[in-house]
Amino acid sequence: MASQDNLIAYFSMEIGLSEEIPTYSGGLGILAGDTLKSFADLGMDVVGITLLSEKGYFFQKINEEGMQQEHDTNWALNDYLNKLDKEIEINIENRTVYVIAWEKIIKGINGKQIRVLFLDTNLEKNTPEDRNLTSHLYGGDLDYRLKQEIILGVGGVKMLRAFNYTPSKFHMNEGHAAFLTLELYKELLDINDPNERLKQIRKTCSFTTHTPVPAGHDSFEYETVRNFLGDLMPGYIGDMVQKEGKFSMTTLAMNFSSYINAVSKKHQEVTNNMFPENKKIDYITNGVHTDTWTSKHISKILDKYLSDWRKNPLDLRNAFRIPLTEIDEIHKEAKKDLINYVNNHGNAGFDVDIFTIGFARRATAYKRANLILKDIERLKKISKEKGKIQIIFAGKAHPRDIQGKEILQGIIRRIKELEHEIKICYLENYDMHVSKYMTSGCDLWLNTPKRPLEASGTSGMKAAHNAIPSISILDGWWIEGFIENVTGWSIGEENPKELDENKLDELDANSLYEQLENIIIPMYYKDHNKYLEIMRSTLAINGSYFNTHRMAKQYLVRAYARNQEN
Repeated sequence: MASQDNLIAYFSMEIGLSEEIPTYSGGLGILAGDTLKSFADLGMDVVGITLLSEKGYFFQKINEEGMQQEHDTNWALNDYLNKLDKEIEINIENRTVYVIAWEKIIKGINGKQIRVLFLDTNLEKNTPEDRNLTSHLYGGDLDYRLKQEIILGVGGVKMLRAFNYTPSKFHMNEGHAAFLTLELYKELLDINDPNERLKQIRKTCSFTTHTPVPAGHDSFEYETVRNFLGDLMPGYIGDMVQKEGKFSMTTLAMNFSSYINAVSKKHQEVTNNMFPENKKIDYITNGVHTDTWTSKHISKILDKYLSDWRKNPLDLRNAFRIPLTEIDEIHKEAKKDLINYVNNHGNAGFDVDIFTIGFARRATAYKRANLILKDIERLKKISKEKGKIQIIFAGKAHPRDIQGKEILQGIIRRIKELEHEIKICYLENYDMHVSKYMTSGCDLWLNTPKRPLEASGTSGMKAAHNAIPSISILDGWWIEGFIENVTGWSIGEENPKELDENKLDELDANSLYEQLENIIIPMYYKDHNKYLEIMRSTLAINGSYFNTHRMAKQYLVRAYARNQEN
């Protein structure tokens, strides 16, 4: 068992560890999994808490009309997780809900083991409604979500106690887990002074917020929270955490934490504007787990030229010593794997010799997946006159995101319109497996969010670990990661003047086309060594910094290593 003096309990609604365990929807879950892997590699004492999500997020199918269809995810639960013998009880709406846990052990590069507990309510003694509460990640209505967050926060603390864990720090990865603070508050009822109880809890809690999109900050009707939690919800705490008349999970987490961070420098600025009442919001920019996201092809060449990159990703800065010819060779191998996958799964007719652009994001309006398709005639002209291009899209729309589904459908229509001039493929059911192909095999990674709604972004970091440069809006991590014509290219300005949405889309699309037309595609086809230099720089500069080893060390120093008080 981990040392209790230094134990960190890491709570996240979703944790993505591998494609075989589909208990994640996207960036938040993959980040959580990558973080825990780095914790293990660095020898830290950590236990992870999440929900089982027995039927996954959803399995995506796209029909001939381009409509997304959602199906339950079927996976071999017993093959990848171990069922544990502890059972705890929590109270929801004045009835007992029984919870058990499944276990996955993460083994670090030096043998350190970290336990991840997956909470499960699918027990015969629960009501049919309660048995379903850990079935679907982000499924159901707001009541379903609220119950899931009670299970994660309250149930998570109770499960830790059942295993005799007494963490010195509780890390809430997003506000979904914030109810853990109320369970901790209940444990301190022997302290008569409520303010002293709050002070004690704040010393042990840290909180990371991941979104500048208001809809990403869960809030519920105050009376519903009272009814669901009962005596666990002291009235005066409810008054403390109301925002715009609702019970705010983000505000609850912030009020009970001594350390709060955003996930990029720009996101810190945006979060301070969203929550001006909180004056102590730091930032720790996200990263990705180097050993997970570096493809087998580039790993071979890194093993040849670098001695310590798996244990110490900072060593990737020495990628400058790798000959460009070998960068070219290993990228071609990764690209062949991607093109074979695309042709086998998408019947796309892609060619390995054609410049390939990758875009894989959640299909929602602010991500602007269709920005590159805004002026089809210009895109066709670029492909015809400057060098042929082909584009790979992937990403799921939330089942209730109608606008996101319409964007996806619009891209499918464009595929049919352009099939004789520009090959485009939309890969179904984007997951870690598909992501590994795309972020290692594309020639250019594209990201086009509306500013300032990209908190960080990590797909471009995965691409960087495979020497794939990005072209992106100046938002999130890219403001920190881009060096023009060195690690990639920018789209538009960081802080454009006030413009209406359509005009800004037009300007950003024009900037993207100009970069492709005048710099990127001519360089790729006519000055390929220069393009290879940018690929190598991307790996050396961005790979060596935007990784979860660096990130985990920053959390250790800033969030975990000292007692902090508000």
